[in-house]
Amino acid sequence: MSTMTDIAAAARVVDAVKVYGAGDTEVRALDGVSVDFTAGRFTAIMGPSGSGKSTLMHCAAGLDTLSSGSAFIGDTELGALDDKRLTLLRRDRVGFVFQAYNLLPTLTVAENITLPIDLAGGRPDREWIDALVDVVGLGDRLHHRPAELSGGQQQRVAVARAFAGRPDVVFADEPTGNLDSRAGEEVLGLLGRTVRQMARTVVMVTHDPVAAAHADEVVFLADGRLVDRMAAPTADKVLDRMKAFDGRTGTPSAAARAQGGPS
Repeated sequence: MSTMTDIAAAARVVDAVKVYGAGDTEVRALDGVSVDFTAGRFTAIMGPSGSGKSTLMHCAAGLDTLSSGSAFIGDTELGALDDKRLTLLRRDRVGFVFQAYNLLPTLTVAENITLPIDLAGGRPDREWIDALVDVVGLGDRLHHRPAELSGGQQQRVAVARAFAGRPDVVFADEPTGNLDSRAGEEVLGLLGRTVRQMARTVVMVTHDPVAAAHADEVVFLADGRLVDRMAAPTADKVLDRMKAFDGRTGTPSAAARAQGGPS
């Protein structure tokens, strides 16, 4: 039987420190965080406003650099790569889903999904793309353009695009932030199905306990530090955990954030 040490991490940071500014204006967004994101699992990152959750995701994904410590995708240390190799790694091994869908309006759904592969000069794996389209439920929309889709459908296209190149890990930053609750549930369910049915890895930053409940595990940050991990989360358990932060920090309540307040 496998133990946690036997299971590979799709991404991880070790003793991660990220400092912005200097002197009186210095802010330690990450203060010695070590955390692994297990391959084949859906992990949510939560914490009060200013806890460092988005900074952690950006540094783990190679979108930002650490002040000290290390970040890895698989066994590759990001800090050891020059700009060109880092760009190639992000293109080939990392997928991204953001709050804004970032679709090209002149391209069809099918063209948007394969765009990163096409830009890289690659050839899409049609069997994989077809299976992905089936999972995200866009088979009857492939020839539509983004303006002809609802917000939830556009985000499903963005999710399919993120997975199209079979990345080691997909990072999702508040992926349901622009969606109503029903469309948001559809996108979260889709992320979960992609992890389970297609053996993918997702790391999601969210402020919403309901969204976090779709994950296999929740990682909690506060004041730039890792303070807790929760397996098999429920919305109620996550909300209770967040209330402990709110009482200490005076940040907006988790319930308020779940209704679209500050993250």
